Amino acid sequence: MITYDDELQTLLDEEEARQKSVLRLIPSENIVSDGVREALGSVLVNKYSEGYPGKRYYQGQAVLDKVERLAQSRAKALFGAEHANVQSYSGSPANMAVYMALCAPGDTIIGLGLNSGGHLTHGRNVNFSGKLYNAQPIEVNPETEALDYDEIERQCIEAKPKVMFIGTTSYSRAFDFARLRDIADKCGAYLVADIAHVAGLVAAGVYPSPVPYADAVTMTTHKTLRGPRGGMILCKEKHAKAIDRTVFPGIQGGPHMNQVAALAVALKEAATDDFKAYSRQIVDNAQCLAQCLVDRGLRIVSGGTDCHLMVVDLRAKSVDGKTAAIALEESGIVCNFNAIPYDPNPPMRPSGIRLGTPSITTRGLKTEHMPQVADWIVRVLDHIDDPSIRAGIADEVRQFLAQFPYNH
Repeated sequence: MITYDDELQTLLDEEEARQKSVLRLIPSENIVSDGVREALGSVLVNKYSEGYPGKRYYQGQAVLDKVERLAQSRAKALFGAEHANVQSYSGSPANMAVYMALCAPGDTIIGLGLNSGGHLTHGRNVNFSGKLYNAQPIEVNPETEALDYDEIERQCIEAKPKVMFIGTTSYSRAFDFARLRDIADKCGAYLVADIAHVAGLVAAGVYPSPVPYADAVTMTTHKTLRGPRGGMILCKEKHAKAIDRTVFPGIQGGPHMNQVAALAVALKEAATDDFKAYSRQIVDNAQCLAQCLVDRGLRIVSGGTDCHLMVVDLRAKSVDGKTAAIALEESGIVCNFNAIPYDPNPPMRPSGIRLGTPSITTRGLKTEHMPQVADWIVRVLDHIDDPSIRAGIADEVRQFLAQFPYNH
């Protein structure tokens, strides 16, 4: 409670009420624990800690060093990694640090194209990764909408990339990291896996881990890992010095130690049996929701999901993704518009929406609730121009969610 700033507190109360009253189906959002929030607001927000444990540029670091080492040790134990850097401010800076550590400007890199489910930092021309490097996109098979590993191998042997940066924001199928390692070896590339979206699922053992195969693994810490907004890098010991040096002093100054402490809390939570069961429920909910939408006449890109998210093709409903996302938000269902592979529509009016189940699973929704969620979504799409339908569904959603606690 911010007792001395009524104006800001009113806004915070408004946002909390919004989050509690809507189905949050954006795959990159979640709800952190009270412990994570307490660490973010702790006394560590007052301290500057430029450098690494034992090698700081400011005095007064004895406790801060212990905090960072705790987060590092928990990350290595949870993911089975040789080295962990916990200082990245977020996922994009983590990706930048790995690029800078492993290759030089002008080198060839290869990653999943944006419309095939990749991220801006995997080589998009409007991003630093596409501007600084010779980026070659990997695209999914147009028929299966899944990766074709034989084609990836052919492309990589021809392009000879310095780095294969494999990750996703909207690709719903599991990666074959062993095959990708084999391809990287054949073309002489470093293999980097960006698991920003699936880090929690990897930690829980419900999604394949790239750690045994990749030279480096990057992630955000606030999606399925259910931690604070931030980034983290895991890597082989042989790359540790180069990556650490690139994070600091290469692209960042002092780490946000309150964020590092909150990450330590989240990593401890992620090591529990409860978190493993929670992660399994995320995937079960996503697969159930996808099937429920298929049963109601919608098409899921690639035919389904192996993780927490899916992209829904809306062309059968003759509505574009942005129009649908706006109408769904007015109905108490928050998602984002998203391109489908080889989308004929422009980026700001794509053919799909992206849905995910981390937040609703944190609130306690299970597979038995997914038919209702699917029904609401389809009712909105079927009455896209009817504000009374949207208002009615928003009220139904609000009443439904009253039975599920917001905090965990």
